[in-house]
Amino acid sequence: MEGNGPLVVLDGTDKAHAAHGLLLPLPPKARTDLPTLIAWALGPDADLRSPRLHRNGKDGDPLLVLTAAAAEALGLPPALEDRRTLRLPDNHPTLKLLAKAKWQLTRRGFGPWPRIYRPATPTTGRQCVQLAVLPWGALDARAWGEHTAELPAPELAALLTTYAARVLTPRGSTAVSGLELMTALRPPTRAARNPETNTWESAPVAGSLTRAVDPAPPEAPDEHPVVAALYPRAHQRTPDQVLDEEAYDWIRDPQLLTDAECARAHAVGIDVNMAFAAAANRLPVGIGPAVHTRGPRFDPKTPGCWLADLSSLELDPRLPSPFTPNGHPPTGPAWYATPTLAYAQELGHPVHATEAWLRPDHGPYLDAWYTRLRDAYVATMADLGVTSALPEPEFLAAMAELQEHPDPVLKPVLSAIKSTVKGGIGKLRERPQGAAYRPGEPWPALERPTWRPDIRAAVISTARVNMHRKMNKLAAAGLHPIAVLSDCAVYLSDGPSPLDFLPRTPEGKPLPGGFRLGVSPGMVKHEGTQSLLWAVEMLDQGLNPARHIKGHDAAADGE
Repeated sequence: MEGNGPLVVLDGTDKAHAAHGLLLPLPPKARTDLPTLIAWALGPDADLRSPRLHRNGKDGDPLLVLTAAAAEALGLPPALEDRRTLRLPDNHPTLKLLAKAKWQLTRRGFGPWPRIYRPATPTTGRQCVQLAVLPWGALDARAWGEHTAELPAPELAALLTTYAARVLTPRGSTAVSGLELMTALRPPTRAARNPETNTWESAPVAGSLTRAVDPAPPEAPDEHPVVAALYPRAHQRTPDQVLDEEAYDWIRDPQLLTDAECARAHAVGIDVNMAFAAAANRLPVGIGPAVHTRGPRFDPKTPGCWLADLSSLELDPRLPSPFTPNGHPPTGPAWYATPTLAYAQELGHPVHATEAWLRPDHGPYLDAWYTRLRDAYVATMADLGVTSALPEPEFLAAMAELQEHPDPVLKPVLSAIKSTVKGGIGKLRERPQGAAYRPGEPWPALERPTWRPDIRAAVISTARVNMHRKMNKLAAAGLHPIAVLSDCAVYLSDGPSPLDFLPRTPEGKPLPGGFRLGVSPGMVKHEGTQSLLWAVEMLDQGLNPARHIKGHDAAADGE
């Protein structure tokens, strides 16, 4: 990290807290005057900077984190009264003060994560500061942990600087940061000299998302103008009209439990580490717009979505179908992302698509994103005492100890890294927000090159296929799950540990191609254990044991 780091935490005193316990003195008035504070943050005394992550990218902007005391000293209210827009009203004195000093706000206004800037000029260059207003909920408890925003300023500075060094200086929610990280690692443009005019111009970067493109009609969410133009309002699209690539939420019919399974005492959940990040690794995704094709020959290397009928395939009812999120077999023609149909082909089924929306311009856009988040996750786990060198029993013990003794700095960083993955993938298909929105109208997110529901579908499809491939390997060894929720599978076991049911080779090694315990993305950890009776009661009530195997609703953790 260069200079004094990328950020400071302000606690209402005349000092700013940076990383490693460093205290930076604030100039007079900066504690109570926002324009003075911004000028200091951009100046040499603060020396707040973070280097670009790609040579064609931009250096990071300073981040000022305001505690409740700092926000009060700067004249900001303790809470945002407008709960619908979550921003200060236009007539607030702070906004007038900024306007008088010639500072501007981005379109999202002055909310929990305001960006304050002046347009760049040849003499001044880029002038931009990011604020995080903690009393307004800038650090969402679901992503950062319940009490992170209340930590003392030095600990908070250490926590956020660690995240900034390993991932990115936060620029909003972890979902926003996940999307911003994609752009920081794959900038859309670069400076290029025009040989005819001998001047520097902006040119696209190969392999990056450089412009907003319309989704194919099956890829578009119901609110999108593309859908509104095709179907009457309130039309419920059928599988042959919409791409439905979502994570698993499946339970086995309790009638299909065998006597041998019912003799087992425990239900044990295993959870795939960073499942969506692992799915993004080496995944070819579309760079440009989709091209419509009728009667295409299926190509597993071409990203896109395909209309095909997989309803005649014979599937084991003790496993979820790999082709649907609810795990029920398809009943007719449906749209599938390329990874789903490629897996059908892998299972030995002939694939015949009647039409497709394909993206001939494609590449591994998310590779650098995956690598940075993988490294951040593995480094943070190692700091917490969980490394790839641990044998399986020691790994399980270290993970159990981690749950019992939470670290106030590193555990929130770990939680935020995981939320950055899931939130970043989710943001690729951001839905419209706000009470004023009307279906069929465009919304601001559609203007982003990174609004790409097709890329989200490809990642989720790959994660679901990866999950099924491993479950299929275990099924060949006689083990079938009773429930799956996203990246968590629940198996019945004689003992309470994953080691009690995960199959081994005759040499005692983990079953090749199956679930493997370990810290790396794509490997699994112990999610929780409950009794057989508890699990069967869940199934009888139509509830998903994987959602509650920890002892509470996994959705409450943002999982």
